[in-house]
Amino acid sequence: MRILVTGGAGFIGSHIQDKFVELGHEVTVLDNLATGKKDYLNPKANFIEGDITIESVIRDVFKKGEFDLVNHHAAQTNLRRSFDDPVHDCSVNVIGTLNILKAIIDFKVPRFIFASTGGAIYGDTEEPPVDESAPLKPKSPYSISKLACENYIRNLGELYNLDYTILRYANVFGPRQIAKGEAGVVAIFTERMLEGKPPIIFGSGLHTRDYVYITDIVDANVKMLESGTSGIFNIGRGVEISVLDVLDIVSKAFGDRAIPAENAPEVPEVDRVALDSTKARTVLGWEPSVDFETGVVETVKSYEAHGG
Repeated sequence: MRILVTGGAGFIGSHIQDKFVELGHEVTVLDNLATGKKDYLNPKANFIEGDITIESVIRDVFKKGEFDLVNHHAAQTNLRRSFDDPVHDCSVNVIGTLNILKAIIDFKVPRFIFASTGGAIYGDTEEPPVDESAPLKPKSPYSISKLACENYIRNLGELYNLDYTILRYANVFGPRQIAKGEAGVVAIFTERMLEGKPPIIFGSGLHTRDYVYITDIVDANVKMLESGTSGIFNIGRGVEISVLDVLDIVSKAFGDRAIPAENAPEVPEVDRVALDSTKARTVLGWEPSVDFETGVVETVKSYEAHGG
């Protein structure tokens, strides 16, 4: 299968690209390297440096590609930056996705997988975990942009009979993650401790998130690819873990080298998040296989081995 992975030099996309190559697919990676790294590119994948916000670039890629599937992971994922510069966030996430979507329709690409967010799109939920039917109450420009993309995909997908899948990820973590992403607290704590700096706890640290390890995210994409199933799927473990719990587990991974945290004022964010992934389990046969503690240990080892 000929697959285009946008954002394939980034954290999640690079792991997916590696697995698709391993499975024998013909993979093309499109990335502008704003946050992605050339070191993460698989030597067996075709790499195109380009920006999804530039329509002419996208159309040129599709003219040459004749793709069977587009796996769209290119995005602006820095939650803080989305507040500071919502125009940029919208440009990358909404306009960029529309450029990809229009090219998929015009060049008749059979399938489309879109990486959305379950960690932010539902907003505050009183009784986690939530399934895909829960109200969508985004609280940040980042999550608003992801919801806008979902709406465009659903609307244009129905209009043009597009086979699409939307994967709503919980907070993804693991090797290669940058410390500025939407779900980057594990990476942030790890990097600060490696630099000899104290981790920062904003507010009480009692906010909870649902953390899923990168290999489980890759597995979800592979199962989606192999099943040919369409729809919207939560991809998470369904377990609430507080920021204080994350700090404790990361500190244990560092042992005697752990650095006590410092406190900072509260910042606007969702209080509680956990995803019910029953649909993915039932329809795709997907199950998360890596528990949070094991994933943290592997992440810290990887950061230490690669100098951060």
